[in-house]
Formats: sequence, structure tokens, C-alpha cells
Amino acid sequence: MVELASMIRELRRELNAAMEEAEGERLRFELGPVEIEATVTVDTEKSRQGKVRFWVVEAGGDGKSTRSDLQKITFTLRPRLVGSSGTPLISGGELPGER
Repeated sequence: MVELASMIRELRRELNAAMEEAEGERLRFELGPVEIEATVTVDTEKSRQGKVRFWVVEAGGDGKSTRSDLQKITFTLRPRLVGSSGTPLISGGELPGER
């Protein structure tokens, strides 16, 4: 299992890498909303801080299931570049004034 925050961090890293790799390419894609659906298990830590952690369950697994502990969540991320109101480009057609 991996923490939900780690999964989102890795997604961000992958999207940044895709944007860097697209530099100088003639074809670019506009990055739209990113929809994520994950099966998670909730882990509550009994302490003064009362932490709750969401762990993403690995696809495939070993065939075992603890249905009562699993939850399916769906959420949409809307990527934005820092200091920009525009939508990030990871690839796509050349825009007027880009060169």
C-alpha cells in the first residue's frame, strides 16, 4: 500500500516530467482536469493528535479482500502553474506568439 499523499506527489512529478519532455516539441496537449479513482483503506492512529491516513490499495493484490475496511474515492484535480492563470501545456499545437 502507498499513502494517498505519496500517490498525488508522484502524479505531480510525472506531469512535471511530461511538461519538461514536451519543451521544443511541435505538438503539445493542454492539461485538463485529472480524475483519480482509488481504492483506499483508512488507518486511524490513536494518539493525542488523532491522525487519519488514507492508504491506496495496490491493484491486483493477492486475492484477499477485507471489504469492510476498503473505501472507493474519486476526486478531480485541476492543475495550475504557479504564477499563471492559464492551463499548463504538456504537449499541443503551437500557440500564436509562442516563438
